Amino acid sequence: MSPLVRLLVSLAISFPLLLLNVVFIIWFERKTLADIYGGIGPKHHGPFGLFQLAFDGMKLIAKEDVIPAKADKMLFIIAPFLVFVPAFMTFAAIPVYNNIYARNFDIGIFYIFGATTLIPVGIILAGWASFNKYSLLGGLRSAAQQISYEVPLLMATLGAVMLSGSLSLVEIVKAQSKVWFIVLQPFAFIFFFIVMLAELNRAPFDMPQAESELVAGYNVEYTGMRFAFFMFGEYAMLLVMSALVTILFLGGWNSPIPALNGLVPGITWFVLKTYLIVFIIIWIRGTFPRLRVDQLMHFSWKVLLPLNLANLLITSAILTVVYL
Repeated sequence: MSPLVRLLVSLAISFPLLLLNVVFIIWFERKTLADIYGGIGPKHHGPFGLFQLAFDGMKLIAKEDVIPAKADKMLFIIAPFLVFVPAFMTFAAIPVYNNIYARNFDIGIFYIFGATTLIPVGIILAGWASFNKYSLLGGLRSAAQQISYEVPLLMATLGAVMLSGSLSLVEIVKAQSKVWFIVLQPFAFIFFFIVMLAELNRAPFDMPQAESELVAGYNVEYTGMRFAFFMFGEYAMLLVMSALVTILFLGGWNSPIPALNGLVPGITWFVLKTYLIVFIIIWIRGTFPRLRVDQLMHFSWKVLLPLNLANLLITSAILTVVYL
């Protein structure tokens, strides 16, 4: 099978898998938040309310597609796709097992971060094109948040890259066959997890949407399937970044006990670790209040950036001593 055919087949398989996971995560979040708040969550349609999302999807499809009269129609239409398509592009590069991936890039880390930088562009365009002050404020907040947290995110990733000596996601997982990088780089893991929440616009860093302040932020004017694209993009990136945490710091498909590698299918470990991270992110949403914008900026530039620099310097010094 030629590389192009293999890539197309892998993408054809990846897309429905991504959609199924996104639908499940939405249901899982609603049930988890209901438990946290003492509620019930979806329960009427299907076992445990699993079919609720199918009916919600049908409702979105049937809704009228409204475009504000003064909106920039071209940008208004393009913006949702700039949020959803990059999320799918990054998912295609995630290796869930040694040979299960759409494409193993030698610079997989840069590819993922390069694709994800398109998402704030879609959010900014949505805020600008909607001709709504709340949408515009949400887009501007997203731009400021992206600029502030992109550098700490890359710096937190460099710890795993330095230890593995590779930018390939597959090679990074293989380098953790004996010891996970969360053991060798605990501070980088903490920094990466915090910055990841900001990159995903998840609580307590959900200022671009901030329902209590901006109604719904950048997507307040969107209805029907255009709104669904924003939702799918958000939850697809939640899945992708949780998988990336698993790859960089939790050993990927490696067993917690090296002697058990091979006894349990590696893909099982990968899925369990990824959904554990998803659960923690949802738990944080139901637990912590939203930060103020000034607190967001202060935390990035005056706390995370210096701590990441210190962690990189210490890691470099230790690796220099070890390899001398």
